[in-house]
Amino acid sequence: MPVKSYLQAVDFTNPKYLQKLVENRRVFNLKNCELNIFESYQQAYRVPLTFNDFVITSMVQGKKVMHLYDKPSFEYLPGETVIVPANETMIIDFPEAANETPTQCIALSVDETYIRSTVQYLNEYYNPGDGENSNWRLQFDKYHFNNDADVASLINKLVRICTSSEASRDIFADLSMKELLIRLLQSQQLYRVAEEKDHHTNNTRLHFVLHYINEHLTENISIDMLCRKAYLSRNLFFKWFKNQFGITPLQYINRERLKLAKQLLANTSYSVSQVGVQCGFKDTNYFVRLFKSAEGITPGTYQAISSYKK
Repeated sequence: MPVKSYLQAVDFTNPKYLQKLVENRRVFNLKNCELNIFESYQQAYRVPLTFNDFVITSMVQGKKVMHLYDKPSFEYLPGETVIVPANETMIIDFPEAANETPTQCIALSVDETYIRSTVQYLNEYYNPGDGENSNWRLQFDKYHFNNDADVASLINKLVRICTSSEASRDIFADLSMKELLIRLLQSQQLYRVAEEKDHHTNNTRLHFVLHYINEHLTENISIDMLCRKAYLSRNLFFKWFKNQFGITPLQYINRERLKLAKQLLANTSYSVSQVGVQCGFKDTNYFVRLFKSAEGITPGTYQAISSYKK
């Protein structure tokens, strides 16, 4: 599993102010969003929860089991986020909650009009253009994911702002919420285009570039070559790629190479250096550093764990 970025600790409710032991709720209302802090202190099962607005939830402490969209249930743990559309009921289990081990989760519900205006802004100023029909939109096919550093930092910041007594907190929350929504949209855009790239290689410039990268992962991928493939100058290419996906071309290339490396380490007897070379890394030390930064363990440890599980 990739390394997660965890949320900062949030103070628990003083016991004398607890209103209930399952999903005790504190609410902080702002102009365009509402912060909810939920805590549970005893086991419970099949607890329903519905918001009237789009909601971004993120675990702070403990474990839940989530039932969503008639999909298989999944464990929901610290360092992870779930996004849910308005009026979608979440069914939640608390198998480990207790006084000594309470669960805590934050939920940011966001006004629909505010989301529409943010998406419209992106479509007007950061649309792929060139006749490409790939407008920004919130999607819910990838609704459960690990927090990266940017998302965790923004959620932490929003929690601090919402729980503060600053007179200007609506202004600061507005700026941070916009950035969080844009980060989520960029992440979803990358996920969607990456999923489609093999079936729609020439649909858009985005599909073509990602397909080319994945077809040549084991080779030396020149950024200048990618610029030529996209018919953009180097500066415009970097700006265009970052605006669409929130990461640089090199970050995407390395991410895909590490995915391939994990497959090879888990299913072959190649050495770490051989895997690095086969995944396009000329420098084994760089490969090891990058792998450990992304996965939290070295390639050798990952290979040993994978072998042990077989």
